[in-house]
Amino acid sequence: MAGLPGAAGTRSSAPGAAATLPSPRLDEAFLCSPLGGLMGAQAVLGLLVWALLADTTYHLHAAYGWVLFVSIFLWVVTVLLFVMYLLQLPMKFYMVPWPLMLMIFNAVATVLYIAAFVTCSAAVRPTSWRQWDYNRRAAASFFAGLVMLTYGASTFFSFRAWKGLGSNAATSQAASHA
Repeated sequence: MAGLPGAAGTRSSAPGAAATLPSPRLDEAFLCSPLGGLMGAQAVLGLLVWALLADTTYHLHAAYGWVLFVSIFLWVVTVLLFVMYLLQLPMKFYMVPWPLMLMIFNAVATVLYIAAFVTCSAAVRPTSWRQWDYNRRAAASFFAGLVMLTYGASTFFSFRAWKGLGSNAATSQAASHA
């Protein structure tokens, strides 16, 4: 009777043994997809932008407050989305239109980073009295430009996934439940 599908199991565990929960599976296909790679690059480059600016005397220039807000806010949201897709959480919340949501997020992030890149680039002054501030601000401006390009590429790939023009691991998870 032990081999029947409806038979009750008689296995017992030692007293005091804790039940083990299944560990969440990581989605390796998402990491190899264009959106997964771009989200990882956005997390690393966005961290560089706000870390470089936070290490300067940004409080003396109001323009850097905007750049810091954009870079830190989008970095946090990108890391949260990256972890959600990595842990395959969109499969559990299939009622949310994940491809559309990801496309809108990437488009808004692209526009915000365009403004942050222009603001950061315009505020860099080569005649700064602190040379290390100039170098960090110039590097932050460069990395803000790179992050802007990665968000633009993510917008393109997420638009293709939303329209169903290409398949990728990030959006095929949620689309299979719809």
